[in-house]
Amino acid sequence: MDTLADSEIRIYRALPGTDTGTDADPVQTEIVRHSLNSAANQMKRTLIRTSFSPVIYEVLDFAAALYDTKVRLLAQAPSIPLFMGTLNFCVEAAVEGSGGVDNLEPGDVILYNWPFGTGSHAQDTAMIQPVFTDDGTLVGYSAIKAHWLDIGAIAPYCTDTKDVFQEGTFFPGVKLYRGGKLVDDIHRFVLANSRMPAFVAGDILAQATAVSIGARNLVRIVDRYGLEVFRNTVERIFDHGEATVRSYFEKIPDGRYVGHGMMDNNGVDDKPIPFNVIVEVRGSSVRVDFTNSPEVQPGPVNCPVASTVSASRVAITMLAGGNQAPCDGHFRPVEIVTRRNSMFDPNPPAPCFLYGWPAMQSMEVIYHAMSKVNPETVPACSGGDLCALVWWGTRQDTGEMWGDGSPFPVGHGGSISGDGSTMMHAAEAATRFASMEVMESKFPWVVEQCQFVQDSCGAGKYRGGMGYDLGFELLEDAYCTPTLERTRTRPWGLAGGGEARANSGTLRYPDGRVEAFTKATGLPVPKGAVLTIHAGGGGGYGPPEQRASEEVEADLKEGYITEAFAREHYGNL
Repeated sequence: MDTLADSEIRIYRALPGTDTGTDADPVQTEIVRHSLNSAANQMKRTLIRTSFSPVIYEVLDFAAALYDTKVRLLAQAPSIPLFMGTLNFCVEAAVEGSGGVDNLEPGDVILYNWPFGTGSHAQDTAMIQPVFTDDGTLVGYSAIKAHWLDIGAIAPYCTDTKDVFQEGTFFPGVKLYRGGKLVDDIHRFVLANSRMPAFVAGDILAQATAVSIGARNLVRIVDRYGLEVFRNTVERIFDHGEATVRSYFEKIPDGRYVGHGMMDNNGVDDKPIPFNVIVEVRGSSVRVDFTNSPEVQPGPVNCPVASTVSASRVAITMLAGGNQAPCDGHFRPVEIVTRRNSMFDPNPPAPCFLYGWPAMQSMEVIYHAMSKVNPETVPACSGGDLCALVWWGTRQDTGEMWGDGSPFPVGHGGSISGDGSTMMHAAEAATRFASMEVMESKFPWVVEQCQFVQDSCGAGKYRGGMGYDLGFELLEDAYCTPTLERTRTRPWGLAGGGEARANSGTLRYPDGRVEAFTKATGLPVPKGAVLTIHAGGGGGYGPPEQRASEEVEADLKEGYITEAFAREHYGNL
């Protein structure tokens, strides 16, 4: 990736094309493209089948990808899109930290989790394996970034850290495997810094196995076609991705469009944080400008630049990528501009454990900006959150420490294409939460309720997705770190659509007391208490009075809205 910088402003661009793919056979190119996507998916399946933690094999809190020697994205398995645009930063930093390209050999696996290189909190740990052919030629990198349950932060999950050194143990590009052999000292050091070493040990082996599968399959593809043909077809793949995105922005009027958003707080104080993002369209290119971002925050909502770049690329390619599996070529028309030591480009040792929350909000704000030129191109606002819960405690019968964590869906905005749905935030598309049966069998709770809430959607010609209530009744004492955002700002509608319900949370104690929560580190949840997420809905699209009467009647029949809501917003019963 090409990075231009002065003392304060940094500009991030994907590397330009080389024009060497023009003569590549189109049929062969498609075969190679699908082969690369298949190889990335085999990495994903391997990790799911062999990992120990539900947050990996059920939630899919990871990304698996293949890169070429220039650290350009060849293919990524569908999992967490927000990780997609950060893995190139991980590869570059990990290789540099381990001594550079000349210090790599076949069978090496590098461990890297410094947040200002990964774009994530320390628990999102990357493993990178350089890929060599049998004759010793470096042809690329196999990489996975996955969430480990615990890596020695002040709590298994944090909302109130004041510097990055409270957020975990760091591995700044160290070889976990050297020449195919486990480096025992590093392995023992990792496990010694986890409250849940058995889970982490199992996930380490699974992650290392999965990157080796990716490396083996990348070599197989290169060997099948030869290195020169492979590289030419890759250039053609990149060129096609670039052309797809450029064709979208050629139809957008040139201009400067500003989107506005607000974070509830920074996790340390209770002050709201308004911010804006500027989207500039110039011909077939687009610039996403964060230079007016708020100053670096004292709490952990700072977003390292790798995730700022990734969120921008994900937001743009979800609009303009033609529903294709992403590659580096899709990023070429997109330029991201940041300002050093701001909330979206913090310097160490700024706390950044909740980096994903401003990244998610920035995606909503980018769409808000794009709605200024044409609301038909984007959806209305979603609930804008993961509504994540991370639990831990000590089992009564065994005395063993346990832990779990999961994001949960929100309502998404309606659009010109129809009603919004209820699903994971776009930043976490292709992830999921574990089934009720899995959760109840592995952890000390029962699910008290999981149901849509009437009138939680934004009204419109196309209504927003529904909000819902999800309640957990604890069977043993436990701790929970909830990370609710967008509790103060209701999801906005577009083109005359209405707002939806915002996120919130409540804890009902065994004595009947009820307390609200948003962000909290290590919230005690006693046996018999019920902790409930009240997830937000999605904003509506278009004037509500234009909604077809049969659609209103169907919503009433399904119990999505009340008669009072229908009469207030639709008036066409």
